[in-house]
Amino acid sequence: MAAERVPVTQQIGRSAEEILAEQLYHPDLERAASCLVRDRTGRSLEFGDLFRDNKAIIVFVRNFLCYTCKEYVEDLAMIPKSFLENANVRLIVIGQSSYIHIQHFCALTGYSHEMYVDPEREIYSTLGMKKGETSTTSARSPHVKSNLISGSFKSIYRAITSPVFDFQGDPAQQGGALIVGPGNRVHFMHRDVNRLDHVPIRTLLQYAGVKPIHFGDKPEIIEV
Repeated sequence: MAAERVPVTQQIGRSAEEILAEQLYHPDLERAASCLVRDRTGRSLEFGDLFRDNKAIIVFVRNFLCYTCKEYVEDLAMIPKSFLENANVRLIVIGQSSYIHIQHFCALTGYSHEMYVDPEREIYSTLGMKKGETSTTSARSPHVKSNLISGSFKSIYRAITSPVFDFQGDPAQQGGALIVGPGNRVHFMHRDVNRLDHVPIRTLLQYAGVKPIHFGDKPEIIEV
């Protein structure tokens, strides 16, 4: 009698690339992609256009009067464009004021990379950026140089000397940071819980594959 044939089975698995793509997929980012942002001229474009074809570091700031945001963006301004170009990564700051404040804020901070605004805070909301603030007692940001008193005084002075007197965004809105793209891929996401809860810029650069730079006067720590 001929031996009974045993059917051959083969596990058809997904490739590592397919599994990674699924893990990186983020439904909130897909919903936010169709929301509109405005550039410094008031021109509207979809949020998804900013990372459709490239990886992007996207930093959401509280408001343009916030002294911690100003000092954080001043350090973002120190990143050489050549470092970003070599890694094919865009650096983008998004605020929540009227677009009329973008040019002044860029001039104030020396920031020459991309900046847009989400005045209705649709993207902030869709991505789950927090409102309100928890205690800042133990919070530390390597990019904030002013203390609460001096920083608040500077913010008030900028408010009253601004060409247009307004809050330049909701004071209760917190920011955050993303590394996204190309397309609907989230490589990193952080939602700030208070004004000092910034992701160190060196960490963002490292996660995005951009050559890092050193900030501050403390010894440089290399993560391995």
